[in-house]
Amino acid sequence: MSGESVTLDLLKRKMEQFAEERDWEKFHSPRNLFLAMVGEVGEVSEIFQWKGEVPKGLPDWKEEEKTHLGEELSDVLLYLIRLSDICGIDLGKAALRKIQLNAIKYPVKGSSYNVSNTSNSS
Repeated sequence: MSGESVTLDLLKRKMEQFAEERDWEKFHSPRNLFLAMVGEVGEVSEIFQWKGEVPKGLPDWKEEEKTHLGEELSDVLLYLIRLSDICGIDLGKAALRKIQLNAIKYPVKGSSYNVSNTSNSS
């Protein structure tokens, strides 16, 4: 797998194959996948629970802690990809659209839109 570019489509295909090989499709309903993903998010939150604020790059973390975090973040990502696939959502396109919508909703600081629409906020 070295040198292979990792895309959402590649991960989607690998997750589909993984589920098929184990006959798990019957368990992969949107509800079940969502709840599994939420459980994994809980595991990520446990990792950070008593750490306080953590600097970017996790410079004070042991390598084992970073590896564990990577595994749990991967679980969240893989469930999200599988959920979007089962729901018929093109996650990549949806994410790009959301970025565009957020750019409109949250314009660049100092733009005329931002300045003119913040006069009533305090």
